[in-house]
Amino acid sequence: MTFAATAGLGAIAGGTIFFGLPVGRARNLGVRTKLALSMLSAGILAFLFMDVGSEALGIIETRLDAFKDENASLWPVIGLFALLSVGFLVGVGGIATVQRRLGASARALAPIAGAESTMTMSPTELAEHRRAFETLDQRALRTAMTIAVAIGLHNFAEGLAIGVSAQAGEIALATVLIIGFALHNATEGFGIVGPLGGVRPSWRWLGLAGLVAGGPTFLGSMVGYQVTSGALELLFFALAGGAILYVIGEIWNGVRRYGHLEFGLYLLGIGFLLGVATDLVVAYGGG
Repeated sequence: MTFAATAGLGAIAGGTIFFGLPVGRARNLGVRTKLALSMLSAGILAFLFMDVGSEALGIIETRLDAFKDENASLWPVIGLFALLSVGFLVGVGGIATVQRRLGASARALAPIAGAESTMTMSPTELAEHRRAFETLDQRALRTAMTIAVAIGLHNFAEGLAIGVSAQAGEIALATVLIIGFALHNATEGFGIVGPLGGVRPSWRWLGLAGLVAGGPTFLGSMVGYQVTSGALELLFFALAGGAILYVIGEIWNGVRRYGHLEFGLYLLGIGFLLGVATDLVVAYGGG
């Protein structure tokens, strides 16, 4: 498979993430529907966390097996574990730090009393009321974009697998990987828009989120075709794992105010199983 063909098919695999994004523009979604989308996205992310964790450990365990067979020293194992640790901590703590600083830049607003009507508010109170809701909307959009970044890191590593397989001449495997990742990425769009709740993003925002999350599959396929690096793949798996874990916590905190937690947990399980089902296509091809 040529480089151009690999890059083109990698773009197709990443582009399917746009299939689920238009749901974010839907109007008049009920509370249970919002909860379902949020917890479905959390389930998909939970599967991705398991997936990137197993892939990262597999890279380290390969070097550990070489050490056990006395074919290599222990230093590569130690170095890869250090890389995994740094990437994972940056993925978790780094995003939390950025979110905290972004939140600190916005002035804390006093809550509006539940029984207070906007008809009785002064112009100043109305302005504060609007800013309060704008702050909540911005936080939801930041959380959703953080999900897009985490998925993008994961998809870059998937793109590396496509490129490596194509460069090695394993056309059948590369094709199955592309089909499997395309199906898998189609579900990840729901993972991005699920936590938005009542926020209706613009088409421009959805387009940017799709590029952030799906574009790395295209980039990874090109890099993987030309460069084979277990350390690079491990780093992106670690960053993705940390970011995904942070985002799952954010989603859980956000949906607790809705109630219906038992219903939400069932949806989380369905989202996880949906991720497993789409990944079986890749496993069938030996990916």
